[in-house]
Amino acid sequence: MKFSTRKAITLLSAMGFMLCAPLANAQEGENLVPNGSFESIGKKPKRLGKIESATGWVSPTGVRADLFVDTKIEEISVPDNAYGRETAHEGENYAGLTGFSYNNKVPRSYVMTKLESPMKKGMTYCVKMYVSLSEASKYASNNVGVHFSKKALGTDSKVSMILEPSVVHRENDYETMSARFDWTEVCGVYVAKGGEKYIALGNFRSNEDTRYERMKKDNGTKDIKVQQVVAAYYYVDDISVMLLDQDKGETCDCASGEEGVAYSTLIYQKVFPETDKTTPKERVEMQQVYFAFGKQSITTEGERSLNIIADYMKANPSAKIQIKGHCNLEENEVGAENDIYADMDNQRIGSVMKFLMKKGIDEGRMIPSRKRDDSPNTDEHSESDDEETKQAKDRRVTFILL
Repeated sequence: MKFSTRKAITLLSAMGFMLCAPLANAQEGENLVPNGSFESIGKKPKRLGKIESATGWVSPTGVRADLFVDTKIEEISVPDNAYGRETAHEGENYAGLTGFSYNNKVPRSYVMTKLESPMKKGMTYCVKMYVSLSEASKYASNNVGVHFSKKALGTDSKVSMILEPSVVHRENDYETMSARFDWTEVCGVYVAKGGEKYIALGNFRSNEDTRYERMKKDNGTKDIKVQQVVAAYYYVDDISVMLLDQDKGETCDCASGEEGVAYSTLIYQKVFPETDKTTPKERVEMQQVYFAFGKQSITTEGERSLNIIADYMKANPSAKIQIKGHCNLEENEVGAENDIYADMDNQRIGSVMKFLMKKGIDEGRMIPSRKRDDSPNTDEHSESDDEETKQAKDRRVTFILL
């Protein structure tokens, strides 16, 4: 879907002088996001849907995001408000948006602002924001992240903006994004295409490509009296975009990874070449599930492959399947020094088996086989692959029917 810039220009015209006269050049260590913690406000909001009260921020669709501030108005107050309880990650205020809703019953919302200066082509930026799932949320979801654009996004429609996200959480699963009473750091590096002037926050993937989980009301939320919404509603705070000087060895210090180290988030996806002559057995054995560095979380594409396998196993109750887990060389080397990254082949086997058991496949029908980094995916490697792509192709789980 294309988004008109006409409405966005109207909204952004009221942002003030600081957005009309951005700095000519970004400096290392300088946050390109003005008012990244929503502390500067114009007219104090009196109800939900008033994100425009935060200087520089707007909602780029017909669904207005929320601003929570120190006020006596209960629905938008801090820390207790209409969606739950949370103290700000930075300062006193924070924003709130809907990242997912089952069957789109509650339309998504987004927030957007103009950067202090355009991004420079080929330069690397460290991008961070903090999110917290509200207690009113019936669901948690992945894909809540950042999108950079050269032009302001804008539409009057209450629609989901399906665009390519620039940064999401490095694990990008609903379990990571389900934390309440705490802030989860969404952090990553972004190499600019050049000329990006705007940053938008929200879920930019379709519902079909969004993984979600229904939340249970645990002991920690029973004393919070809020009306549950059939959505994943997230508080958002402390957004920053910093230019990195890689010549000086500057890195993006993401809390979710080893301090000072940013490992690859690339997840390879194979296209499975089925024909009219492909047998059900061949279809199962051609499936492969791929992973990010040091991760065992299963992607949407991986779930599709595992659903094919589960359907076959249900239709053939005497069949057994060998599940072969692989890691790459770098994971093995890092894992020898850091337990977080140890035995990734085995962890990935466990994730796959857990998924298939949830689909009704008995554990006794699955035979785990650890391959460590002994079996590089040479069938998929090509001369044009850089080292990151080759390593991504090696991080996988493969299958053999027995």
